[in-house]
Amino acid sequence: MPTRPVSRAAQAAQQAAITQADPRWAAVQARSAAADGSFWYSVQTTGVYCRPSCAARTPRPENVRFHVSCAQAEAAGFRPCQRCKPQQSSATAHHAAQVTQACRILEAEDSVTLDALAARMGLSGSHLHRIFKQVTGLTPKAYAAAQREQRVRSALTQSGDSVTDAIYGAGYQSSSRFYERSTQVLGMTPSRYRAGGTAQQIRFAVAQCSLGAILIAHSGQGLCAILLGDDPDALVRDLQDRFAQAELVGGDAGFESLVARVVAFVEAPGLGLDLPLDVQGTAFQQRVWQALRAIPAGQTASYAEIAARIGAPTAMRAVAQACGANALAVAIPCHRVVRSDGALSGYRWGVERKRALLARESNAVHQPVAREKAA
Repeated sequence: MPTRPVSRAAQAAQQAAITQADPRWAAVQARSAAADGSFWYSVQTTGVYCRPSCAARTPRPENVRFHVSCAQAEAAGFRPCQRCKPQQSSATAHHAAQVTQACRILEAEDSVTLDALAARMGLSGSHLHRIFKQVTGLTPKAYAAAQREQRVRSALTQSGDSVTDAIYGAGYQSSSRFYERSTQVLGMTPSRYRAGGTAQQIRFAVAQCSLGAILIAHSGQGLCAILLGDDPDALVRDLQDRFAQAELVGGDAGFESLVARVVAFVEAPGLGLDLPLDVQGTAFQQRVWQALRAIPAGQTASYAEIAARIGAPTAMRAVAQACGANALAVAIPCHRVVRSDGALSGYRWGVERKRALLARESNAVHQPVAREKAA
């Protein structure tokens, strides 16, 4: 028997399915500026090709084709869109270059005002402030503060200067202002940091939960690590690497109640964890972690959504890196962050643990509703 030709409608449906299965389609739907330069797409019905962030009406998926370069799109017979001008350097790339220049100035000079910095770059202060935050997730002031913090850390560990000289040499105008934030910046007093953190004592214990081995560590400030894994010894080595100069002390009998509360929270996230956390990270990481803690149990957010919530819509990769740097599993719920299409992505403690945590939280949220209906 002769093969029946495939109808035009069937062909369109097949092409639509191919486009929708391509991860680049999600970037087109989101008009993602972060994807600009990584690919281009053409539209069969208009004969033009665009950058992913093009503000034009989203085309039907069956009419879309993807290209790795402008040259490839033009070789296929498409012309550049007059709205997004795909051949020109994107605004994102231009802003990134400007912000890079601003960062180099802030790194080289101890103190420079926003207006002075903007004037040197030929920009207004408000415009520089906006694009700087879009690209880095930080304001110029916060970035300068982070550079001072890094300089004082280096001075305390590498130079022979006194603590006071290290503080002023890093660019701080007042030692009292630095001491007010020294615990947040260094995780301890400057003198203890200079000694390599040897005076810091961290209690820890390793237990078992339904997700495998779990290590709970507590500093004088609060919980500083909740690590998950298959090998208890590997978790201990991870803790030793993270706090190389601290005195690690095995938890005593009194510590067991804290361990039990953390394990109970991992098993039933709906219980909540009303314990102080000793969160140590960069200013950007702390902003990401704060946004993660605002995601309710049973819900998820994409990396792009988190980036937008902290005012850095193009910093999706940096958001993912901050999630990977999180050492407080479940307490800072990086497992609630998923890809834009809802699929699970990498997780520091394994995707299967991520899947289990999300399923557990979803069940905890929906069970009360089911009981109410039954009543």
